[in-house]
Amino acid sequence: MSLPGSRFAEVYRTGRRTRRGGLTVITAEGAGGLPEVGIVVGRKVGNAVRRNRVKRRIREAACRVELRDDRAYVVVAAPEAGDVGFGEIVGWLTEAVAVDAP
Repeated sequence: MSLPGSRFAEVYRTGRRTRRGGLTVITAEGAGGLPEVGIVVGRKVGNAVRRNRVKRRIREAACRVELRDDRAYVVVAAPEAGDVGFGEIVGWLTEAVAVDAP
């Protein structure tokens, strides 16, 4: 389910961006099979402990949201992603992924 490094860079560079709340979701054609997901949480979100917590929350949210099998996703967290509850993150991710739905 994770996105390999070279593929990550390609999706980040060429994918379609959708922003919802504190998350930007970049989507591109996947390699088939399971959806591929990469997560970016920069230093503006907070210290290492806070960034890791946000990554864990986004990872769990991605498991709960209906992702398309033929897509690759890169989720970029903005600083406000560290200040909201888990339900809000799931909502943002759900809305952003729904924009890309067929």
